[in-house]
Amino acid sequence: MDFHDTPEEAAFRAEVRAFIENECPPGIRRRGFRAAFGGGGWDDIHMDRAEYFKRNGEWVKKLADRGWIAPAWPKEYGGAGMTVMEQFIFNQEMSLAGAPRGGNFGIGTGWAGPTIILYGTEEQKQKYLPGIVKGDDVWCQGFSEPGAGSDLAAVQTRAVRDGDDYIINGQKIWTSGAHVAKYMILLARTDPDAPKHKGISYFIVDMKSPGITVRPLVNMAGNHDFNEVFFDNVRVPKENLIGEENRGWYVGTTTLDFERSGIATSISHSLMVQDLAQFVRENKGEGFIQDTPSVKHEIADRAIEASVEEMLCTQVISMQNRGLVPNKESSIAKLFSSELDVRLSRTAMKVLGMYGQLKAGSPHAPANGRVESMYLYATTSTVGGGTSEIQRNIIATRGLGLPRD
Repeated sequence: MDFHDTPEEAAFRAEVRAFIENECPPGIRRRGFRAAFGGGGWDDIHMDRAEYFKRNGEWVKKLADRGWIAPAWPKEYGGAGMTVMEQFIFNQEMSLAGAPRGGNFGIGTGWAGPTIILYGTEEQKQKYLPGIVKGDDVWCQGFSEPGAGSDLAAVQTRAVRDGDDYIINGQKIWTSGAHVAKYMILLARTDPDAPKHKGISYFIVDMKSPGITVRPLVNMAGNHDFNEVFFDNVRVPKENLIGEENRGWYVGTTTLDFERSGIATSISHSLMVQDLAQFVRENKGEGFIQDTPSVKHEIADRAIEASVEEMLCTQVISMQNRGLVPNKESSIAKLFSSELDVRLSRTAMKVLGMYGQLKAGSPHAPANGRVESMYLYATTSTVGGGTSEIQRNIIATRGLGLPRD
């Protein structure tokens, strides 16, 4: 892959950079440690929540007007119809600037929407895609269950055909954003007698349907992102089936491939390493800094690993640009990225020592407690989008040709 922009790509990069600089409202950018999960609290931005959401809404509207909420989507569905390289440049510049993407948990723009474009009917596209590209509709993902996390094909939530509807009964867990979502993409078993990969169907569920109960799951960082969702005789119209009945597993794996092929995380990690190194330099001699050769070497290791991650993500982009479909390559990038998340947070905690455990708001918390929240959130990185064990299995079987047994 040629790492230099063509004249056309350089012009597009300048356009994106100028747009962010001129149009992104002040105070809503979050990059480096500030963009880390739980990244320091609203006092970091020096405005109250209402003002933040007002400014963020203005920014989302500007993105939507250009089709930049879902830049990869075809123009006829409200996207920008960007080429693979234009998407790459757009994602780079947005991440480097710390500009919000306006995707409402990212599930609608990144996973549900592209899946509907590939497998949905024209009626489904016209109904569901406009709300996503306007930044209005929040989506959630109903895949994992208490007994079917890593082994997703073992889902037991049932969907039974009843006239023009399916009746859904069961439970989903770790459902990000279910408490604010308008729609859910759902995997449910429609043929309990078929082999487990072949009896699953893929649905869109209106989260206001009678019989749905959403209960919060507060994580150990004290935040409510996850939920468990219960379905008690929930009626879903047959028109909400995506693809063929009993072929939902194959639709679902497409969704997961979208989830695993992001590029922005590598830039975020690189910025976090830069922030960490700068923080050590600026606070050298302070009592809370562990200024030892081993810590410095760890920071250098993380910087090298962030560069490796960028190359892995660039490989995915290069394949897409050549019309190839990255599968094992996406899993390699996802595995490396999620485990780097853990290593980076551990290094940051080591730099601050015992002070790193102080929460945001404590008068003695260095970096406004960002390290504590980052360290706790990093534990989820190796689970979401398929556990590290699942990624290694994909790499082993599809990449190295090793037997499943």
